[in-house]
Amino acid sequence: MKSINLLGASGSIGTQTLDVIREHPTEFALNAFAVGKNIEAAHQIIQEFHPKAVSVSKKIDAEQLKREYPSIKCTYGDEGLIEIATDPGGDLVLNAVTGSLGLKPTLEAIKLGKTIAIANKETLVTAGHIVIEEAKKYGADLLPVDSEHSAIFQCLQGENKKNIDKLIITASGGSFRDRTREELKGVTVEQALNHPNWSMGAKVTIDSATMMNKGLEVIEAHWLFGIPYEQIEVLLHKESIIHSMIEFHDSSVIAQLGTPDMRVPIQYALSYPDRLPLSKAKRLNLANVGKLHFQTMDLDRFKALKFAFEAGKTGGSMTTVLNAANEIAVQAFLDRQITFLEIDDLVEKALLNHNPISHPDLDTILQIDKETREWVRSLLPHR
Repeated sequence: MKSINLLGASGSIGTQTLDVIREHPTEFALNAFAVGKNIEAAHQIIQEFHPKAVSVSKKIDAEQLKREYPSIKCTYGDEGLIEIATDPGGDLVLNAVTGSLGLKPTLEAIKLGKTIAIANKETLVTAGHIVIEEAKKYGADLLPVDSEHSAIFQCLQGENKKNIDKLIITASGGSFRDRTREELKGVTVEQALNHPNWSMGAKVTIDSATMMNKGLEVIEAHWLFGIPYEQIEVLLHKESIIHSMIEFHDSSVIAQLGTPDMRVPIQYALSYPDRLPLSKAKRLNLANVGKLHFQTMDLDRFKALKFAFEAGKTGGSMTTVLNAANEIAVQAFLDRQITFLEIDDLVEKALLNHNPISHPDLDTILQIDKETREWVRSLLPHR
């Protein structure tokens, strides 16, 4: 049995991870988990899965949980996240928190040589060079959970990376894929959250609508697979049936296909190198699908994707700024402080304002992250 330390248990990826554990009780056990502010979810998870440790955002909630469940270790805050990630009872850490909050817990778990299943792309975007260096140093495996990176990882099984000519990452296009930039003026939060294919958390869904999510995935793919940005392509694919492809230098293309269901890449990361049945997954019927559609990405239309490629190629601290500015801008949109198109504007201003540092250490990254957030907040209107 494989024991799981789960960060972000009450989010979209977290709840689907619990579905996988629930379906395979003889294969997986929940050892420890973190839920942030969702105390109701914490109660439900404790009562069903009987973990050894839990972390929440606030001290008062941790103290209350400790009174109710005295046999469980209860922690809180940023240190609590680290304690859950590094809990010795867990064989694998699944990082499903949203944002750069997941960076420190991941690095601490890597130092213990733990296997990391990574759904928190911001960790690699913010400090990819450090994460990869530390993983090599301590012999920690990084297993992708995002559907696109899992697809590439699956396509690479039995293949030699030196034969790769190009990674092709597919994009659904998000909520506004058929709209021009002019038609995006005045779109609402509710419209942006209405993703046509995937059920995801609010932040990721907005990122999908701006195409920043795909930009972050490009940077993540660069670090996970060691592929130059010049050999990474994004292709608009509205059906989300092909999750990503690899083109080899002999012109062969290998793709991973399936119905949109995040439990599939989650389970593959948990069970790797084996595969387990997933009884509730909808099977792909290509005859019923009939046609698949593809388009090249218009980087003038999807500016966030262009920013991500440019930041990635510049490297160093530029991707830290990209991520930090985007997190603040997206939250401001969700809070109805700014318009949808102003998300791109704020990210671009932050990138133009920054003088990149080529190989920043962790303290420098954390300082730049903090300063960028403060700078972008200073630009927000007080509505």
